[in-house]
Amino acid sequence: MAHEAFGPPLRETLSRWKREQAQLKASVIDHDTEAWQQKTDFTGLFRVGGVDISFIKGDDVRACASLVVLSYPELEVLYEEHRMVNLTAPYISGFLAFREVSFLVDAIQRLQKKKPDLMPQVLLVDGNGVLHHRGFGVACHIGILTDLPCIGVAKKLLQVDGLKNNDLHKEKIQHLKTGGDTFPLMGDSGSILGMALKSHNKSSKPLYISVGHKVSLETAVHLIQACCRYRIPEPIRQADIRSREYVRRTIELANSQEAEKERLKEIAGYDLGNSERSGEQATKRSESLPGFAASPASVPQGERRLLMEKQSYLWVRICWDRWYIECDLRQSPFSLQ
Repeated sequence: MAHEAFGPPLRETLSRWKREQAQLKASVIDHDTEAWQQKTDFTGLFRVGGVDISFIKGDDVRACASLVVLSYPELEVLYEEHRMVNLTAPYISGFLAFREVSFLVDAIQRLQKKKPDLMPQVLLVDGNGVLHHRGFGVACHIGILTDLPCIGVAKKLLQVDGLKNNDLHKEKIQHLKTGGDTFPLMGDSGSILGMALKSHNKSSKPLYISVGHKVSLETAVHLIQACCRYRIPEPIRQADIRSREYVRRTIELANSQEAEKERLKEIAGYDLGNSERSGEQATKRSESLPGFAASPASVPQGERRLLMEKQSYLWVRICWDRWYIECDLRQSPFSLQ
């Protein structure tokens, strides 16, 4: 069942978020800082990461936070992690980072602890960098908190600083003929906030590339182009595909566990949520189950003992199944309880 949408946040919260963005923005580095960025073929770059948050249809709270790391230039998956999370903040345009970033940063930190040799040298983020209402989008936020070079990759134009998805903008898109063609996104302030990139020959819609942290816009555009087998750069594309598959499998597992729980309830006539049952109640219920008929006095003692042993064995099995499934449900990353 979908969770209800969040109510509007307090003004104090928005003010605090704005102050935090302004403070962190001062630390953004918008030029190349790594040796591999100085090479036209990115010699020395071996690992490119991608992050994504996938949502469950009709649910604004539960989502899957995903991190993948691909080899470069082969673009083969070296590492992936997916984890179901509960989003604690509402979606508000311009404040996406406060809804999603903490889960993605946690994933990167877990990778740093588990397999530091697979840490990405650059991170591609499904969202904007300096192309943002206050010049500090989700790609900047992740970059500052992880100290990784980050690039913002958006599928839609964020209309800020006078940028509009109007007829003039659409006309410019029509002039993008082949993969790699670009045009700058210049705001009314005179600043170039990003680049529109035709990432693939067969793509009719551009991507909107912006600096996140520790990378120049020129390098960002060239790297995104190099990572595109299709319209979406492969690290982000794989994070999206694999996270959606993880969500699908997790929901199927939760549904099967719930079905098994109901099956045991029906078989045992036993409320799995109630751990207190008297021996008399248990015996009474067991006698109502198939194969649990009471032993009449006329049954020979040896056969009666054998029947009682069978009854005891079956009841132990039911209790064991109950305990096992309850433990399994508690450990499930997507418990429906």
